[in-house]
Amino acid sequence: MNGDPLVAHAVPHTTASPPSTASSGSPSDAPRSDGKRKRDFRPIWLVGPSMVLLAIVIGYPILRAIYLSFQANKHLDPETGMFVTGGFAGLDNYLYWLSNRCMSPSGNTVTCAPGQLATDFWPALKITIFFVVVTVTLETILGLWMALVMNRSFLGRGLLRAAVLVPWAIPTAVTAKLWQFIFANQGIVNSIMGTQIHWTTDPWAARFAVIIADVWKTAPFMALLILAGLQMVPQGVYEAARVDGASKWQQFTQITLPLIKPALMVAILFRTLDALRMYDLPVIMISESSNSPTAVISQLVIQDTKQGNFNSASAMSTLIFLLIFAVAFVMVKFLGADVGGSQGSSAGGKRRASWWKKTKAQPVEPQQETATRNSGGGAQTNPALSNPASPANPAQTNSEEASR
Repeated sequence: MNGDPLVAHAVPHTTASPPSTASSGSPSDAPRSDGKRKRDFRPIWLVGPSMVLLAIVIGYPILRAIYLSFQANKHLDPETGMFVTGGFAGLDNYLYWLSNRCMSPSGNTVTCAPGQLATDFWPALKITIFFVVVTVTLETILGLWMALVMNRSFLGRGLLRAAVLVPWAIPTAVTAKLWQFIFANQGIVNSIMGTQIHWTTDPWAARFAVIIADVWKTAPFMALLILAGLQMVPQGVYEAARVDGASKWQQFTQITLPLIKPALMVAILFRTLDALRMYDLPVIMISESSNSPTAVISQLVIQDTKQGNFNSASAMSTLIFLLIFAVAFVMVKFLGADVGGSQGSSAGGKRRASWWKKTKAQPVEPQQETATRNSGGGAQTNPALSNPASPANPAQTNSEEASR
């Protein structure tokens, strides 16, 4: 059988792969002579200076404010009858705000009298939460509508996108003075409506004036973030939905909203945290007094600082920080605000709209039945599909025949 040509055909042609001489990793990943991998400190040198700068700029003020919040303000010592400064106060500064607990001249703890800043804490907190809920809701709705309009293709789209960002680019102090002129007693609003609404003194009118000004300024910011999420939605999804007979409303509720949810939640998170520390808009438009109808919790910190009570003001700042941290933690942990982008990078390709979950997948026919139908009848089948053990490679068949 040495002269059989099948023998020569059956000999497999193998080529030896050359040994790999280059390592895929960096030189720092190469093992040392003692078997240990060399540590690369270059990332630490690149990130280290920025982390040190952030620790100085952000970390030190926070730690300093927490330390001052446990120190006593300047007060009258009942034993000596003289004013003393400093000393460990424990939780007195926090209880001063939370439970309206003040110190009497005799050294006893009493309820704060009307006119003390502590009595304005809970009303200011309610007004702040009211501003946050109303403004963020309105800005999300308007921002989503503006983003949907700017996402379309039409003449002058670039000019519209630039014009929409103008209110957001104007400084807040300028915006506050502008709307203060608009809502004046003889301003544009009263002249157009033919009314005499006292927008700066009536409690509810003043609050809605601040809300309108804040929505006008910050809705473009929401639109910009939501538009970035809309740009990531593939157009093929909408084309497939139109082929399946989906209406515009179904495409919006079951395709657009689920796919832009990460960007939408990030926009809501940023705007919520910004609204919780609102200060300049109500102060410039209405009043800087702590008992004004638009007073927010940030105004209490400034007012307490102006009175020289730096330690109790630090306690108030710490309470605001804890409130913002708690809101951010809840939104990131439980509401899906993916700030770091890990959800979009890891699960972005696996995310599907609810529209596709409702469609039933067509059953896939077995390969054997497909091959039988393509052959023209039920009597002929593909032997490679009907017999799983039969080899599909002709070279393998010739090799087995030659060996036999």
